[in-house]
Amino acid sequence: MSRFFTADLHFGHANIIRYCQRPFADVEEMDEALVEAWNDVVTDDDEVWVLGDVAMGQLRSSLAHVGRLRGRKVLVPGNHDRCWPGNGPHAADWVGRYLDAGFAEITSEIVELRLGGEPVVVCHFPYEGDSHDDDRFRAHRPTDEGRVLLHGHVHTSWQLSGRQINVGCDVWEYRPVGTDVLAGLVVAAGGR
Repeated sequence: MSRFFTADLHFGHANIIRYCQRPFADVEEMDEALVEAWNDVVTDDDEVWVLGDVAMGQLRSSLAHVGRLRGRKVLVPGNHDRCWPGNGPHAADWVGRYLDAGFAEITSEIVELRLGGEPVVVCHFPYEGDSHDDDRFRAHRPTDEGRVLLHGHVHTSWQLSGRQINVGCDVWEYRPVGTDVLAGLVVAAGGR
């Protein structure tokens, strides 16, 4: 079993094509390309952590793509996921829909893991920085205590910034990135 990470897929979100200059003619082409890119690198025995913002638009159709993706899928919710706690008291009502769509697990907003023997923090949000000019979601960001952070949210802003590693699909050719690649970046970002 291999472990992969990704973020910011935005299935069903037509405007993300323009916002992030994704090379697709329409949302249907984008959604199919995302499924194909994922399944090119992930097997049924692998585990993929999705660090938020998996689907938008009409969730009945956009979330259905999750079931087409190989591997065991773990969601760390982001601001565009309806099950994200920051979306208010009804967020919990959506957890079942995400599980029914194909996620094996939905975690808390901030998770601590080990990657290549090093402790890392996993969250949708970076320690600092945003995909917009305003620095939003301060209350939902992890506290920077010197550990490497795997995150999404910033789309095309960077792949590596200090101790922050962006696993968003926009900077990884729309594919989940494996721990073999990330372990080297963890060292470059300040891990041992």
